[in-house]
Amino acid sequence: MRVVHFDCFSGISGDMTLAALIDAGVDADVIRQGIDSLGLPIRLEIDKVRKGGFAATAVRIEGPTEGGHRFLRDVEEILGRANLTAPQRHLALRIFRRLAEAEAAVHGLPVDRVHFHEVGALDSIADIVGAAIGLDLLGAARITSGPVPTGSGMVRCAHGLMPIPAPGTAELLKGVPLAPSSIKAELTTPTGAAILTTVVHEWVDQPVMTIERIGHGAGRRELLEQPNLLRLFVGTTGAISSRSPSGYETDTVWLLETNLDDAPGDMIGYCFDRLLAAGALDVFATPIQMKKHRPGVMLSVLASGDRVEALEAIIFRETTTLGVRRMFVQRHKLHRETAEVATPWGVVRGKLARRPGESPRFSPEYDDCARIAREQGIPLWEVYAEVRRLWTPGDTG
Repeated sequence: MRVVHFDCFSGISGDMTLAALIDAGVDADVIRQGIDSLGLPIRLEIDKVRKGGFAATAVRIEGPTEGGHRFLRDVEEILGRANLTAPQRHLALRIFRRLAEAEAAVHGLPVDRVHFHEVGALDSIADIVGAAIGLDLLGAARITSGPVPTGSGMVRCAHGLMPIPAPGTAELLKGVPLAPSSIKAELTTPTGAAILTTVVHEWVDQPVMTIERIGHGAGRRELLEQPNLLRLFVGTTGAISSRSPSGYETDTVWLLETNLDDAPGDMIGYCFDRLLAAGALDVFATPIQMKKHRPGVMLSVLASGDRVEALEAIIFRETTTLGVRRMFVQRHKLHRETAEVATPWGVVRGKLARRPGESPRFSPEYDDCARIAREQGIPLWEVYAEVRRLWTPGDTG
């Protein structure tokens, strides 16, 4: 599963996001073509720079200075005529709508009456559209971010001097963990906050991942205390398989858990079936004793990273739970392969499992054995015993 992690140790802005995406390897020509298709008098300039001693990418949007403001409908019209894919256009619209909703909350106005100030300027439109294109091209199934520093002091905006974070930025960052910063500057802009809070699935210092690429997006400030950089980690998780020193196969998967003390057994059973049908690696229940001495069940689900969201949605929909725990767990596994055995009743499938340095073990497939037992009118254990007797090491699927 592809994972993207925002390391906003020095804040985040629209141009820093776009620059970090390009520095991480996103095709700059595709982004430039998308921005050019907006039909605005702008062009994207990309530079390689050093920021605080580190190599990074910086972007500039060249265009005329404007005097007016735009409403959300104006931006929607611009995006509507652009040559973007449906996911790219949808993401850009979501970011702008999030901005509009934040401004509406701050000023006490309906969303359609809010006019964008700085974020409606040509460069901000290009930054958001470029970021939407870049994130779509990365194709991340999961996006995370660490705590966000806003900076401190005062910033001049369209309504005069305001404390940092500016009201719109503060509204956007509701529910987001903030990192302390004594730097007297605006580190996180409304555009950066809107992008981040639109796309991030989880706020975590550092996710479990194997890093493939790192993008450094340069900001415009020269800070004495630290580099004005946004780091973007691109990698994978949840589908990484390797071999442990002991010879066992190992991988990392998600464990979803919830405790239930008010769900009838048939509801839990139905949820079992739905989870397995939706791609769960395993589903099991454990009897537990809960608060007030109530007997309950802990429902546990093992899942690959690309199935977590869908499986969690099933748990919330099909049970009475109020919350689901998520954990990464590492598994040690025997090497497995499929096998088929010819029997007097037909072919029976099964699995071969091997411990390092030992002969394989054969396990017949229950469904095939149960079908034979029903059709032949013989005990299931006899079918199992005969299939195992007939299996030879040369029987593989």
